[in-house]
Formats: sequence, structure tokens, C-alpha cells
Amino acid sequence: MSPVICCDLDGVIWRGDEGITGAAEGLAALRNAGLRVVFLTNNSGRTIGEYTGRLAALGIAAGPDDVASSAQAAAAVLEHGLPVGARVLACAGAGVIEAVEAAGFTVVDEAPADAVVVGWHRTFDFERLRRAADAVRAGARYVATNLDPTYPGSHGLLPGAGAIAAAVSTASGRLPEVAGKPEPPMVALVRTRFGDRGVMVGDRPSTDGALADALGWPFALVLSGVAGSPGEEGVPDPPPPFVAADLGALAPALVEAFAVRQ
Repeated sequence: MSPVICCDLDGVIWRGDEGITGAAEGLAALRNAGLRVVFLTNNSGRTIGEYTGRLAALGIAAGPDDVASSAQAAAAVLEHGLPVGARVLACAGAGVIEAVEAAGFTVVDEAPADAVVVGWHRTFDFERLRRAADAVRAGARYVATNLDPTYPGSHGLLPGAGAIAAAVSTASGRLPEVAGKPEPPMVALVRTRFGDRGVMVGDRPSTDGALADALGWPFALVLSGVAGSPGEEGVPDPPPPFVAADLGALAPALVEAFAVRQ
């Protein structure tokens, strides 16, 4: 059986609101070769339905079972130790709210809270920082969806979830448990959802590449996101087994290496 092709979204399929040239064609080539393609993102800002809708708008078919996120990994972390119905303060976007509620917890806006989940969102401000830090100082369990310092937008890099978590950590005096790539909760989520054989396609060696290492999978690096941005991460030395400008350019090498020959 051929491995699953596990693709990051931001920096691989799109940057901000713009699809990356060649991504849809590359995915079509992979699927036409009989390879299963799934999607894995550290960005917890959107719901799974929003992600499948964005993919559909680019001509990429995907169902909820084909997409996994750091929000889901964070909810899985909370399931170990918190009772159903526990109060969770979401200093995060809609994806975290969806995942936390699906796990049976009650989402709240301020203390008292049994846990705080911090994730990427555009509405972070002083008041949200105050509420999250107050709850963490009061003893709430503290989980970050991921610690990515930046996020690839349409016209450059934006502050990532790691920047928001750093603010909460500074204000509260505590460090979070981390759920997303490349940490063990995401490793467990990937194995549960997508199996033990795969290839990780991503744009950030420090997370996507590290996750591939943790899974024991090959890493395929595209230079259409973080690794292709000035001042950010470059190609590691030694380089991963697959490197290309974008997913369209990468797909032929993956088909050659992993497609099942009839």
C-alpha cells in the first residue's frame, strides 16, 4: 500500500486568501496516480468546514475526514485530565471553539476556567490577553495549539500563534502544553487519523520537518511559504529527500517515488 500524502495548508496550498500557483494541479496529479492526499494544519483559526470550503473553492475536493488541525490536537490534550463539561477559555479562533465543544467541554470567555487554549486569531487584544493570563495565573490548565512564530499571509509573514502564546506566557508566568506540529499530541492524532505510513509535505522545516522526523516519515519541503520567505527558515543542511518550489513542481517526484505501479 502506498503512503498517505499529508499536506500542510498555509504556505503549501495557499498564502492568506490566495491559492498558490500549481497547488491544485499538483494535488490532482497525486490523486490521479492513486495516492491518498490529506491535509494537516497548525492554523487553528478556522473550522474544519471552512477549510474544506476553501479547498473546494480552489477545485480541491476534501471531506472532514481528510483534514486535521492543531485545534483538534489541543482538544485531545484536554480530554486527558479534564471531565466532560469543564470550562475552557478559548483565546483563539473558531476552529478551537469547534474542537473544544465537539470534545464535550464548555467554552467560556473569562474566568473561572478549568483550562485556557491559546491559538491563532486576528482579534487578539489587551482584553483577551488579560482574561487568558488571569485564568492561567488562577491555576487553569494552559494549552497552546502551536508555537509557530509566524504565519504566511498573502503579502508577507504575519505574527503566528507562538507570538500570541508568548504574550500569555509572559503575562501569566507559565509555559503552555503544546498540541500541534511537531509535538506528541499531533503525532498521535496523525497516526490515529491517517495511519502509520506517509509523507509530510510542508513549508516549515522546524515544524513540518520535525513532525516528519517524529513520525518516521520522509519530509517533502516546498519553498512557497515560510522556507521561501526572506529572513525565515531556509533549506536544511543536509536537505530533506524532496525539495521543490511549490506543490505543482513537487508532485512528479512524489508520484515517481510512491505511486503504486499496476
